[in-house]
Amino acid sequence: METTPTLKIGQLAQASGVPAKTIRFYEEAHLLPPAARAENGYRLYAAEDVERLRFIRSARGLDFSLDDLREVLALRDHGEPPCRAVVNLLQEKSAEIEARIEQLRRLQQELAQLQAQAAQLPDDDIDMKHCVCHLIRSRAG
Repeated sequence: METTPTLKIGQLAQASGVPAKTIRFYEEAHLLPPAARAENGYRLYAAEDVERLRFIRSARGLDFSLDDLREVLALRDHGEPPCRAVVNLLQEKSAEIEARIEQLRRLQQELAQLQAQAAQLPDDDIDMKHCVCHLIRSRAG
């Protein structure tokens, strides 16, 4: 059951922990329903928007994209339970993080190898002024 919009954007920001500028952005990005307008033109929000923004803030902290959030919130808005979609997104995010960790490990190894190569070079090779850096240039293959 939706309540009558009575919260001004500053009140919504304080209650949800989301800055007013971000609330406007989320509204433009269709993550929040369009705000009602008071006679003076101020945006007015319903109490339900507090919980919606808290969910968005938490999901963004888990690296959910705006598209991910639109998908989940659309399910909820159409009366469908969104938790299965959230579980699937959590699995996808976890797999993406694992792949990124592996990529970062390889990069770390490569950086260590380049540092070891640099340690073997005489100072005049490191201080050459006619190239950007031959260590990295040689990496390009």
